[in-house]
Parts: sequence; structure tokens; C-alpha cells
Amino acid sequence: MKFPKLAAIAAAVGSLLTTGVQAENTGALTPQNSTMIELAGRAVPVLKGGLYDRYRSNPPLEVIAREQPGLDLSWFKTLTKQRVDIGFESYSPNFYYRNSRITAVFTADLDVLKQLMPEAVKQQVQPLQVWPGRGVVALTAYTYYYCDNDSYNEIALSIVTNKPGSRSWGPLTLAGQSMDGDFWGYVLKLPVNTELARVRGVVGYNLPKWLTPIELQQDNQSVSYRVIDSASGKAGVVIRGAKLADLSDEVVMAKSSFTNLSQAGELQTGFAESRQLLHASSDAADNVTLELGKGAFADYIRALDLGKLLKYEYVPDFQIALYTPEPLTEFLAAE
Repeated sequence: MKFPKLAAIAAAVGSLLTTGVQAENTGALTPQNSTMIELAGRAVPVLKGGLYDRYRSNPPLEVIAREQPGLDLSWFKTLTKQRVDIGFESYSPNFYYRNSRITAVFTADLDVLKQLMPEAVKQQVQPLQVWPGRGVVALTAYTYYYCDNDSYNEIALSIVTNKPGSRSWGPLTLAGQSMDGDFWGYVLKLPVNTELARVRGVVGYNLPKWLTPIELQQDNQSVSYRVIDSASGKAGVVIRGAKLADLSDEVVMAKSSFTNLSQAGELQTGFAESRQLLHASSDAADNVTLELGKGAFADYIRALDLGKLLKYEYVPDFQIALYTPEPLTEFLAAE
């Protein structure tokens, strides 16, 4: 089923679409609305009375239903959380109940991508080569409006790779992952705008997160994320994507997995399952604008020599279950 009219989309995603520009500082904390907790030996500010303050990643679904009565929780009711120790006590999977994202998939310099991956990781997975000298990266901007970790913005920059234990057939592997909804990558950069998300990601998932302001702005035509450079205080990276009109409400499941190194230097893998409720895609280059200014993150992206846009995805409504990593040996043994 398609939703060509803006009114129908607005009914589905509520206040996300308004007339004029809407600025959202998702996850922002102040001394008045925050409290300090201890997490992995660190003092971390969290939303006072928020989900994490009360439940530490294990809120009862009846609480979610009461506080967000419009949410469809049917999928989460089929999943079982398990208590885990990942440098702090947590529960897996972590639930993300209401989210939005834009994703741009580009070609990039293959030699540069290889240099950015640790040798131990490259022994198991390699960047996909779509044509001579060119690999693939995915740049995704997320807004997590309501999740076990409260709310925050995040930017993910990842190299698209083959699956561990399988050969890479370049563009055929890329096409197969897309058809199966089973994506593999190596995460290069993952800035977030809350300290809670940073500490959980670095300690619990061994992901390259750092804390920086990430400003979300949107109007009826587009959504943009401004990643603030800490040195200058100005936007170093701006990612802007079109709000595609031909949204589908056919529920689509997808899985995104990563391979990386634990803090002990051991190979591991983790994954997230997503349930896409509203989504659209395009390969038209004019649907995406990437502005690179000054700063370390902008320079890092610039060095990748991004080229052709392979795919753009606009997903204004989806849900996630994020699982904690496991040793790669266990994953390979189960395959």
C-alpha cells in the first residue's frame, strides 16, 4: 500500500511532519531534567525519571504501552530479553520502540577502506568491491525517539563487507545482502549526542562512539542532520535527505550485523534486527546532499573519496532489537 499524500504520512508518524522547519534536539539534557547514575565505573547523566533511570534497559512492555499508547508493540512481545554482563549489567536485546533514519550508500576508495580495517578483522571479512578500485560505505543518520536508552541522535559510517565465513563476490554479494535484508559491515565512526549512548556503545558493544551535538532539522520536503565539530563549535558534517513521497507501509524485516574487535582484541560480531513500518528508497543522486566543512569527522569522510550514490533510503518509522556481541568463533560454529 502506498501513501502518496502528505496528510496520510503525517497521520502515520504524528508530529514528525509539520509545516515549516522543525528543529529537534533529541536527547538533550539540562541540569533540571537530568540525574547522575553510575555505569561501568563512570558517572553518566540520564533523563530523570526516564526509562533508563527507572529500568536499566529492562522496562516492562505494559509500561511502554501506558506511556506511549499509540505504539505497536506486537513484535517486541515475541522477543525475550536476557540478562547480560557487558562491562555493566544490561539486557539483550535492547529495544528501540519508535525511530526514524535516512541512509545513503556510496562507492568509496577501496584501498582507503582496506587501510581503515584492522588486520585481524580483514582475515575474516573484506570490503566489497563493486568495481575495480571502488568499495561501498553506508552513511546513516538515526533518531531514536523512544527506546530503552531514552532518546538520542546517532550517525553511523560503515564499510559494507561480506559475511564472516563466506566468500566475497563483490556486486553479487551486495545484491544478495540487499535482497535478503541481511547486511554486514565494519563500523568506522559512530558519533552520538548523549553520554549514556556513548558509554553503553563503547563499553558494551566496542563501537567507535564519541559524544558531540547532533542537530536534527526537518520540514515537509527534507530531513537534515548537522554534526557539530567540537573544535570549532560549527557544523562539520551536514547530511540532508529527501522525504520520499511513495512510502510503503508493508512491514519489512532486516538484519544488520557488524564484525569488530573486543576490548581484549578478540574478534566478535553483533547484530540488530529492524522492523520497518514506513519506508521508501531511490537511486536518484539529487535526493541526498552531503556537506563537508571543517573538522576531524569531515576530513575523515572526505578521505574516503565518496563517489556514486548507489541507494538512498528514507525510513520515517521503524523499530529495532539490538543484541549484544558474541565471540566470532561462536557465530562461525553455529553457521
